[in-house]
Amino acid sequence: MTSTTVLLPEQKAKNAPRTYGVIGVFAVAVVLLAALAAVHLTQGTARLGVGELLNALWPWAPDDSARDQAVAVLVASRLPRLAAALLVGIGVGVAGGVFQSVARNPLASPDTLAVNAGAYVSVVAVAASGLALPFVANGLVAFVGGLLASGLVLLVARGGAAGPTRLVLAGSAVALALNSLTTVLLMLFTQNTLGLYAWGSGSTVQSGSHQVTVAAPIIAPALAGALLIAHRLDVLALGDDTARVLGIDVRRTRVLAVTLAVLLSAIAVTVAGPIGFVGLCAPVIARLIARKVPGLGAHLRLLPFAGLAGAVIVVGADVLMRWVFSADKSISVPTGVVTTLAGAVVLVWLARGLRDGGPASVPARGAHGSVRSRGWIIAVSTVLVVALVAAFVAALLLGDRMVLLGDVVNWAKGISGRQVSFVLDQRWPRVLAALFGGAALALAGAIVQAVCRNALAEPSLLGVTPGASVGAVAVVMLLPGLGVWPVLGAATAAALGTFALVYWLAAGRGPASDRIVLIGVGVSAAATAITTLIVVAVSPWNVNTALTWLSGSTYGRTTAQVVPVAIALLVALPLTLAGARTLDLVALDEDVPRVLGVPLSRARLGFLTIAALLTAVAAVAVGALAFVGLVAPHAARALVGARHSRAIPVAVGLGALLVSVADTLGRTVIAPSQLAAGLMTAMIGAPYFVWLLWRSRATG
Repeated sequence: MTSTTVLLPEQKAKNAPRTYGVIGVFAVAVVLLAALAAVHLTQGTARLGVGELLNALWPWAPDDSARDQAVAVLVASRLPRLAAALLVGIGVGVAGGVFQSVARNPLASPDTLAVNAGAYVSVVAVAASGLALPFVANGLVAFVGGLLASGLVLLVARGGAAGPTRLVLAGSAVALALNSLTTVLLMLFTQNTLGLYAWGSGSTVQSGSHQVTVAAPIIAPALAGALLIAHRLDVLALGDDTARVLGIDVRRTRVLAVTLAVLLSAIAVTVAGPIGFVGLCAPVIARLIARKVPGLGAHLRLLPFAGLAGAVIVVGADVLMRWVFSADKSISVPTGVVTTLAGAVVLVWLARGLRDGGPASVPARGAHGSVRSRGWIIAVSTVLVVALVAAFVAALLLGDRMVLLGDVVNWAKGISGRQVSFVLDQRWPRVLAALFGGAALALAGAIVQAVCRNALAEPSLLGVTPGASVGAVAVVMLLPGLGVWPVLGAATAAALGTFALVYWLAAGRGPASDRIVLIGVGVSAAATAITTLIVVAVSPWNVNTALTWLSGSTYGRTTAQVVPVAIALLVALPLTLAGARTLDLVALDEDVPRVLGVPLSRARLGFLTIAALLTAVAAVAVGALAFVGLVAPHAARALVGARHSRAIPVAVGLGALLVSVADTLGRTVIAPSQLAAGLMTAMIGAPYFVWLLWRSRATG
């Protein structure tokens, strides 16, 4: 015998406004999407007005040459592009909603969980190998890459339980590693990966409807699967213990939800590239509206609405981008640039609203109470000095042409032959640039990690390095041939401006370390999008010049590029060592420095200003080099303990050693061709970083 629930008339009357509210919100979103889609179809290189559009779509319109031409334009490019935008927006919007529910974190998304970065690097790696895989196989490769990347991030962040800052920081750092590898692959295999740089920011441009028609039957079951587990996500939102009591298998539900979300994201990446932050913005917008509309918060309605919001965002971004740029330019400018800029604003807004504190700190090994004997510290310092001398000598001797130590001595005396002089005159500025640039990045990283109290933080994640890249790439692309000092000035100004923006945005309720990190990640994403926009809009055929900078390289360095970083080190290192005790206190927490009379805000501002200047001059010397500011300070603390008076000199030495060895290997391994130093630091830094993430998992 079964029982049925009978609603009383007053209950029906109470539920009616809720139902009408949900239907009304969906109707408004559909109407907005239809209006944007209509505008979208009228934009392009071929003129197609509203009348011509209606004539082409009206099935009973008489055939003529104008209608045939309009139909051909729609079928060949505009309808596939619109369909791709709709498909990607819906898929990524739903995926972001699932991720946020699984992690119980409003900052979770395919971008902040490194899903897009993992999928992108997988697709680029396949293209670099020369394999031409069908769409489904490419989608499978992207799915595996995204699943592995997100699995690592969620594992480290304990499924989001370790707090929003740790989740975003771990995801951003993993994405940094994967993006470094992607940049190097794009540089090394330019012919095989032609066009993938702009595609890497997300482009809805399609050549026919093949990809969309193949992707739709894959995305549809994944969307259906997400809706089938919607009720489980509702229960999961109540907490793990409550969900278990109500009969939900929490682990299986999480695994299934993440798998479906990664599949949606991977197919979206395969269709249009990693369109940034749609998976963050769409669910956030949906949840904000759900607060005002009763009944919309249930996942069975929230997820479709997030998908609808995602479609509105992608189509709207495409319309805006093609309205701002000319028709011929809009083909090469990625849609993801617009969505990333919008997503960065949303991420910053969310970060500013977070409460201070939280379990985001990722202390390094040796950061708490490690005591090293004086003999041990002397031994470590001696070994490091010997290693630096050996690296310096090896860097002078090795490269596309081997020289002997006697040749170096004769060159120093000015009595070497013409060929040896030519080789060493070009080589020694590169050697010094690697040493000084690595030292500056390591010092900046040590400062940033101390101020943010997080061993996973580095200048790249606080917007300083991407900001410097914007200034430098703008000068190199817009005003080529100006020389080093204009590039240095632009990089320094952009780095300081970016840092000032991050600090100002974070200082609304007191610049807590967590908030600085999250806002820095958002500003970094915006700066990276602007860099991409400059490259593809100004000189899309000269991408390799920008990639050489962005991947980190000493190629073509001269004395003029070494002097600024040497001067900066001579000034910044003594200042930082003089304030080492203050830095120790700042690295503890928010309260102890104030109790001991340390002006925390002033100290934080001063130290971060030094870090910004160091990063800017290092960018001129070695480009946007990753991992050095992350790995060297942590390794130094592991060797000599957390006291900055000891750790900073060791970190500086390790940074110089790491970049010097990386540059030497890059010039030697495939000589006469060269590998960017960024590839070598990524090969060294990525495994160390993964180990660091795993070691720090228990301390989150």
